Amino acid sequence: MEVTGRFEVKTTPTEYSHAAKGGMQIARTVLDKKFHGDLSGESLGEMLSTLTPVKGSAGYVAMEQFEGSLNGKKGSFVLQHFGIMDKGKPHQNLTVVPDSATGELEGLNGKMTINIKDGEHYYTFDYQL
Repeated sequence: MEVTGRFEVKTTPTEYSHAAKGGMQIARTVLDKKFHGDLSGESLGEMLSTLTPVKGSAGYVAMEQFEGSLNGKKGSFVLQHFGIMDKGKPHQNLTVVPDSATGELEGLNGKMTINIKDGEHYYTFDYQL
C-alpha cells in the first residue's frame, strides 16, 4: 500500500557537540512533526547531523516515534532515518524499525520518502500490514 500527504516539522537544536576538524559541525536536534492525510498524527524524535564546508553537502541520522493512525488504524511505530546530501542532491532511507509498531499497526513494515517543495514537506509511505 502507498499513502501520501504533508507534514510540518519543528526543529529545536539542543547542542553543537563540537566543531570537527576541517570546519565541520556535528549537531543534535529535537524533531516535532505533525502528519496530515492517510498517515495522521504526531511524531517526536532526535537527529544527529553534520554540515560540511562544501555548500549542499551534509549527513544525518535520526530516530522518531510516530503515534496516530494509518488509513484509520491506530497505533505507533518508530522510523529510522539515514540521509546524505551530496552537493544539493538528497539520498534518504527512512525505514520502519522491525517490531516497533503497536496497537492496530502491529506487524507494520515499510519505507518513507520525504520531498520538500516550496518550503512545504510531503511524504510518501509505502507499507505492508
